[in-house]
Amino acid sequence: MGFFLAQILTGLANAGALFMVASGLSLIFGVTRIVNFAHGSFYMLGAYIGYTLMQVLPGAVGFWGAMLLAGVAVGVIGAFVEMVILRRVYAAPELFQLVATFGVILIVQDLALMIWGPEDLLGPRAPGLRGVVRIMGEPVPKYDLVLIGVTPLVALGLWALITKTRFGILVRAATQDREMVAALGVNQRWLFTGTFGLGCALAGLGGALQLPQGGADLLMDFTILTSVFVVVVIGGMGSLPGAYLAAVLISVLGVFGVAYLPQSTLALTFVVMVAVLMWRPFGLLGREEVAGEAGQVGPPEDPIRPAGWSVRAGVALALLALGALPLYGSDFALVLATDILIFCLFAASLHFLLGQAGLVSFGHAAFYGGGAYAAALLVRHAGAPMELALLLAPLIAGLLALAIGWVSLRATGVYFAMLTLAFAQLLWSLVWQWAEFTGGSDGMVGIWPADWAGGNAAFFWLAFVLCVAGILVLRHAAHAPLGYALRAARDNPARAAASGLAVARLQWVAFAFAGAMAGLAGGLFVFAKGSVFPNELEIARSFDALIVVFLGGVKTLSGGWVGGAVFEAGTDWLTRFEYWRLALGLTVLFIVTLAPQGIVGAARRLWQRGRS
Repeated sequence: MGFFLAQILTGLANAGALFMVASGLSLIFGVTRIVNFAHGSFYMLGAYIGYTLMQVLPGAVGFWGAMLLAGVAVGVIGAFVEMVILRRVYAAPELFQLVATFGVILIVQDLALMIWGPEDLLGPRAPGLRGVVRIMGEPVPKYDLVLIGVTPLVALGLWALITKTRFGILVRAATQDREMVAALGVNQRWLFTGTFGLGCALAGLGGALQLPQGGADLLMDFTILTSVFVVVVIGGMGSLPGAYLAAVLISVLGVFGVAYLPQSTLALTFVVMVAVLMWRPFGLLGREEVAGEAGQVGPPEDPIRPAGWSVRAGVALALLALGALPLYGSDFALVLATDILIFCLFAASLHFLLGQAGLVSFGHAAFYGGGAYAAALLVRHAGAPMELALLLAPLIAGLLALAIGWVSLRATGVYFAMLTLAFAQLLWSLVWQWAEFTGGSDGMVGIWPADWAGGNAAFFWLAFVLCVAGILVLRHAAHAPLGYALRAARDNPARAAASGLAVARLQWVAFAFAGAMAGLAGGLFVFAKGSVFPNELEIARSFDALIVVFLGGVKTLSGGWVGGAVFEAGTDWLTRFEYWRLALGLTVLFIVTLAPQGIVGAARRLWQRGRS
């Protein structure tokens, strides 16, 4: 009995910092409807600022005061970010808002590196709270008991703020109907700024509170981010009681999972998330999502037409020059060009899903990495030749997409995106922990192409043919009846359904098709590198593809591969510098605010202006 009680107390303590961060994210989404992926960055800033203040302020008063001041400082920083950056994208589609917050992540990472350096910082012990307390014979850290007591106080304070103050009344009103609040004359700008600042302050406080349990490091933003989104989605986006309930549920299950199911700890939270969303698609205490006026990828634009003969001739000449690269390029150029081609196909597959079907997926790397692992496993355990592995990789990835899409498409908007993320993380955890079959964290190495494709030039030509063919197939599908039907369902689902289109089935087909093409890119990747590791399934890989699609232009047919080429080549050059994330983040924000139509869209508009 004592062991169970100690485990529950540990879970409740872990839920403390998690609830602080999750409640802030839930508040921000409830009012502004922005999916703030930079929330983990504010959590990280809270830890770093709290650590710095603790070195200056003495004693117990200074220790706790540093935590509160860290929360206030992060809240001020968050308000500044909202006014300077996010205020410009409130009316933009959800994808654009997401990309803007991802740009903030990159900037904050490098700013933290500049200020605090690359070394991990060990958090100080809480004064007077060192050691443990024996409860029924089981040791429980004193600081855990403090966290268990502090969390309900913060929750009570938030409840009082939301229910007893004018600001809270406006927040609740904006959560229910932002347009009506604006019609009543409320200054939405300052309401959004205040809410965003409060949410960031809670994240900063959560980061400072966890210092005695760990410390501060440059990876903690992504470490907390996935858990926070799981908590918010399970509880229901915009619901503070739901966030608290989900934080306790996930933390307690995590503690017992470590004790009884150590091999499933990475997957347990995502299994719970999938189960909850299949039962209640909007979370435990959430409500049905109200989609933005512009949708997830933006309002309809001019009809997509086939390229003219001049454009086709230019592309054909460029492809001829690229195909002849082995005749005049170096080995390094061939390797880089191969990487770019593979990434372009991966990005183009996600671009098809976003641009044609209007489905924002956070877990598209599941099919890219799934195709890579399928090819590697076929070679390693079945002795399959490269040719067969490359044939089966997209097939297996497509079947995987069929299964994931069947579940994920029951939800919409943010909940759909988070379900795709959950499945991607489930697949990642399976690969990570099934070490005897997949190699685990050591990956799978020695997966080389066939002898005839073993040289850099030969494999480049193989990748060139398959990637260009894959991109052309995706482009042809966009001009086929499938593409027109998908765009109709994207722009007006109700009218499309009334016209006799099976919207859900169309989206399911598009999801599986995009997954298969991503699997082909993954199969090529594993033979290009001779190895594959679990990071090809991580959320960062999916985010790379999302950034690329936005960079090229969502509402264009060429945005995926153009953005992929620019991103992969630019990243190869930028990563040679120490603060490359800062430069990339500023570039992303520049495009979000000044050229949201992307590279292809901006070039097309300039061409049209020049001709007029």
